[in-house]
Amino acid sequence: MQIATARLLLREFVADDWRAVHAYQSDPRYLRFYEWSHRTEQDVRAFVGMFIGWQNETPRQKFQLAATFQNHLIGNCGVRIKNLETHEAEIGYELNPDFWGNGYATEAARAMLAFGFRDLNLRRVTAMCVAENHASARVLEKLGLVCEIGAPKREWFKNRWWDTLRYAISNEEWSDANRTA
Repeated sequence: MQIATARLLLREFVADDWRAVHAYQSDPRYLRFYEWSHRTEQDVRAFVGMFIGWQNETPRQKFQLAATFQNHLIGNCGVRIKNLETHEAEIGYELNPDFWGNGYATEAARAMLAFGFRDLNLRRVTAMCVAENHASARVLEKLGLVCEIGAPKREWFKNRWWDTLRYAISNEEWSDANRTA
């Protein structure tokens, strides 16, 4: 599976992608909003292996694709169906910090939302982010997701409690917004 955008190619993960993922997941800027304090080769190989394993699910419910720019892996983005009956999914993304601030996360996530609503017939997509991760919240808002709830002290990692935000958008809201765009 591949999805092309104006600047990116979203494609299935392959085993050798672990090196590029390890490079950015080892960056302190990346690690700031994650539970990990460091990432080993074994951690990242398992992480990429999980995405590869999802490619063989029947029916497939998780689509996490490598985001590439000029043939270099710079992150990943995906939709993961939470409930086949209700057609609900969550979206998630991460990006190499060297590429932050250029709209790549928004571009990749917009393509995955379109795939989810058009091809998977999703009814609703949600996303969660750490409240202090303002850049991630801005990506979700640019996509048209609305903050539904803030959960104080919801996640424990790095020896502290973190507030989280849950965002959502329905197929109807997404269709209305993209009909006028």
